[in-house]
Amino acid sequence: MKKIFLFLCVGLLSLNGFSQKKAPAKKPATSAPAFPKLDNLQTEIKNGKFQISISEKGKTNDMLVVKDVDAEFAPKDCKLISFTASGVKLYLLTWTEINVVKTKMKTEERTTIYSVIYELTKKKQVYSNYQLTNHITEIVFLGKSEATETQEKMKREGFEFILNPDGSVTQKNKTQQTTYVYDKDKMEFKKK
Repeated sequence: MKKIFLFLCVGLLSLNGFSQKKAPAKKPATSAPAFPKLDNLQTEIKNGKFQISISEKGKTNDMLVVKDVDAEFAPKDCKLISFTASGVKLYLLTWTEINVVKTKMKTEERTTIYSVIYELTKKKQVYSNYQLTNHITEIVFLGKSEATETQEKMKREGFEFILNPDGSVTQKNKTQQTTYVYDKDKMEFKKK
């Protein structure tokens, strides 16, 4: 009886060793935001900073810090383009940030579009703009009863940014529109 029991234990242990092992669960692929490259510039997040790295001959020589960010920062629709204004080559960086705040009674979806223009020879930011759209969905009680209603609101801040073909910039909102041209001596955009 002891021999049968011992033989059974050895058989079960060896069977367990040769049995097919379950493959480890694969983590879902996270889509990292695509950061644009242009000329010798690379947009990236490095050491808690959203930045534009300037490379020469394959080495990163300098950088322009756009803003300090946290681990949650994930810009959407990030674009980097060059254009000429008043005979000076400038670079426009645009990106969108989406922030959703949900509670039991209210949901806010804040979409902010940022536009920043840099002059690289002096490594200076010469223009900055943001446009915020806040879509609010809220459950509201009607009077003293238990009846509720879902209300939606849209709030806007800032200006819509338009880069014109001649290198000038237009800011507009519901009530006003302003055009700015680049002053290369003072390295800033001024009202037209």
